[in-house]
Amino acid sequence: MSTGTKNPTGFPTDPVGIAQRLIRFATVNPPGAEAACVHWVRDLLDAAGLDTRLLAKDPGRPNLIARLPGRGLVPPLLLHAHVDVVPVAGQEWTRDPFGGEVVDGELWGRGAVDMKGHLAMMLAALLRLAAAGTPPAGDVVLAVVADEEAGSATGARFLVEEHPELFAGVRHAIGEDGGAELGLGRQVRLHPVVVAEKRAVWVRATLHGTPGHASRAAGPTGAAHKLQRLLTAIDGGGLGTLMTPAVDRMLQELAAALPQPFGSRVAAFRADPDDPAALAGMDETDARYLRSLVQHTVNATVVHGGTATNVLPARIDVELDGRLLPGDFGREDFLRQLRERVGCDMDLEVLVEGDKMPAPRLDGFYERLAGILKAKDPEGIPFPMVTTASTDARLFPRLGIQCYGWLPLLHDLDRSYRGRLHCPDERIAVGALEFGADCFHELLIGHD
Repeated sequence: MSTGTKNPTGFPTDPVGIAQRLIRFATVNPPGAEAACVHWVRDLLDAAGLDTRLLAKDPGRPNLIARLPGRGLVPPLLLHAHVDVVPVAGQEWTRDPFGGEVVDGELWGRGAVDMKGHLAMMLAALLRLAAAGTPPAGDVVLAVVADEEAGSATGARFLVEEHPELFAGVRHAIGEDGGAELGLGRQVRLHPVVVAEKRAVWVRATLHGTPGHASRAAGPTGAAHKLQRLLTAIDGGGLGTLMTPAVDRMLQELAAALPQPFGSRVAAFRADPDDPAALAGMDETDARYLRSLVQHTVNATVVHGGTATNVLPARIDVELDGRLLPGDFGREDFLRQLRERVGCDMDLEVLVEGDKMPAPRLDGFYERLAGILKAKDPEGIPFPMVTTASTDARLFPRLGIQCYGWLPLLHDLDRSYRGRLHCPDERIAVGALEFGADCFHELLIGHD
């Protein structure tokens, strides 16, 4: 445990300056090498008088836990953020991905959106409170973690499994996602608040067939024929529609918020998600996203099989990326539905199974997050969102913590920050960082 009195970095504590410095640490995962970045954050918070603690499964990849004591009016709140970033190799960047340059009102660099810019908002809000001597309504616990982009083994998973006592009393948590706008017409500014995530169930399907000379018809017992049946069965991307309460509310609020004809299209989709014409005329990216929210999705991603062009394969392996809707859905139900849909013999081996996400609670804390966004941007539309990806938020519910993805962004309608995640030329507007820091400050001084 350490506390400090002087900022050894001398670096600005505004969100833009903090984000610039974070981006300049090349924390590409693999290998991660987050230590220098995490130590810099620790020194920054030490200088502000916060209690800090480093914990590591891998000494080169430490995690930071910092605490700002509150007034004890409400339970502790967890803010969690990862500092590792995805690789830039093979991408053509216009500017140095680790330069942290500000150009034409935008901060450029890997992690600007995912999620060093987001962490900078959190840090700026905490530092403002500490500098003013204004304690938050309740304790704020900040977890700055490693390894989110590659499974969280040395990061959030390590903390949850080995140090659950650090999060005692925490009821709500805020992490990544949300905020980075959806398209959906681009005529209103939408402020998504992520209330639930789909969880991953990755499967290897093994298809066995009768080997032989490829000059003869293989027939229905052939491995390639079974592969065709499998791919055809999942060609639509899922296992049939299923409307969950969180998605139903999301679609209801979107339908009311969007201008025409987009609102009517979303309303028609909500009424009958099996109707292929419901989303006609909508951007295909948006349509695919919405369809993914009303089904357990499964996509073939890797195929192995065969030994020679003129030999019928005895075995073909197909790796499948399955994503289950939040709620009380088990992997056995998923595997059963997959077998029934494909309708042929195959061995199924679960390669990865994510943590089951509980059904979301759109309680008073959600309303607080939405209310801050509405107050700061009266023309914007906050709404609850279910995301198809997964983050460290899949781990903290083990401890009874309700997790939200809250990235407050004020952005021009013609800009897409979500489309820049994991892509070259990732960047974020300076004004968006400042808006987000203001929102976090408002949340911390009076969250309830």
